[in-house]
Amino acid sequence: LDFGQIEPPEGEFSAVSAGYLHACGLRTTGEIACWGRGSFGRTDAPAGVFTQVSAGTTHSCGLREGGAVECWGLNNFGQLDAPSGVFTQVSAGAWHSCGLRESGAIECWGDDRHDQSNAPPGRYLAVSAGMRHSCALGSAGARCWGGQDDRLPELIAELAPTTATRSVADGSSGAEGDTTPDPATPTPTPTPTPTTFTAVSAGGAHSCALRSTGTLDCWGYDNDMQVSNTPSSGTFTAISAGQFHSCALSSAGAISCWGRNNNGRATAPTSGTFTAVATGSVFSCGLTSSGAASCWGTNIYFTSPASGTFTAISANHNSSHACGLRSSGAVACWGSDASGQSTPPSGATFTAISVGSNFTCGLTGAGAITCWGRDNHRQRADAPSSGTFTAISAGSSFACALTSAGAISCWGRNSNSQVIAPSSGTFTAISAGDTHACAVRSDGAITCWGNTGQGRAPATRSP
Repeated sequence: LDFGQIEPPEGEFSAVSAGYLHACGLRTTGEIACWGRGSFGRTDAPAGVFTQVSAGTTHSCGLREGGAVECWGLNNFGQLDAPSGVFTQVSAGAWHSCGLRESGAIECWGDDRHDQSNAPPGRYLAVSAGMRHSCALGSAGARCWGGQDDRLPELIAELAPTTATRSVADGSSGAEGDTTPDPATPTPTPTPTPTTFTAVSAGGAHSCALRSTGTLDCWGYDNDMQVSNTPSSGTFTAISAGQFHSCALSSAGAISCWGRNNNGRATAPTSGTFTAVATGSVFSCGLTSSGAASCWGTNIYFTSPASGTFTAISANHNSSHACGLRSSGAVACWGSDASGQSTPPSGATFTAISVGSNFTCGLTGAGAITCWGRDNHRQRADAPSSGTFTAISAGSSFACALTSAGAISCWGRNSNSQVIAPSSGTFTAISAGDTHACAVRSDGAITCWGNTGQGRAPATRSP
């Protein structure tokens, strides 16, 4: 494929970088010149003085004289949205980019479906962004993260079984009429479009939100259509994201589920009226209009929920138990109790409950937090012992709560910075997932943090 990528312009250069069907060079004057295939604007280098340049698959990045990063070209995964601040190096990969900070820390942005943008903490000397992985050089040697991409043609076939062609009219500087495809440039599952949200639910590797209009929005990992099969019509009052499926409660009191359905976890009852819904790992539960709990799917730890009536119900995307809150404030749980997660404190009453993975948390009438069950990551022991809280959400070995002032407090497992909640702003709702968490801001926008893999934790979305 000849787009002139092996025919550099005249002049003197101090550095050069070869991309897929284009290349870029840094002139001795500090200006950048790019040549080869120009579709998507990948060769349209900005003016100004730069100290580095890096050519990726369909985009390029440069390091300005002051240390700022600027990228140009295709932005289907946000690979052009470089963070602000000062960097000492930049590297453009296939559909993501990475930069090295003055402190030695690495920041990556763009495609993260294989965790290639989920850079590890630490101090490094250099960084390089690949296709589905990234590598860095530190004082102790090299370290890499993400997926494997050692066979480009096979990966292209995997990522784009039917490769769409793009014509020169879309911005290519190649020969007129050229329709040669670029390597896999798939469109990622869209993150929530700007609007106002009233509720959010963080699942295993995807998240869902409820708009003020009653419509639904899901984003993140879509291996079982738990995102793309989200109902596009109708209005809803509640949403619950599970491990690989999701369920929502319609305005009419009906439950709709979608995503992975082995064991019948997404086969919701077709009759009856419900007031609440909760998704577990391989099962789902709802509260009928009479207050009774009803569950479907498969769970080896229980055949039916606790009897009686409830005002609220909770399950977790990674749980094998569920709990219900009675009008008296008492809690009844069913399912696995291997870690005591289904045995609430004797005599205690609560105003809210949240089931996590092998542990459970409740909110008392005074706004205090009590957790019980497994404590391998101090998800129980490190629960706040002071302060007043209005909401609680238990995830996979960590939990988050909303204070009366609208601030967020998280504790427990911190493998992906999921307990490092935003330190500013006020929030109205909170949800802890597997290794990420999301919250609704007071302005109706959503903020997520923690593991960003598969797009589960997008940046803040404004109304």
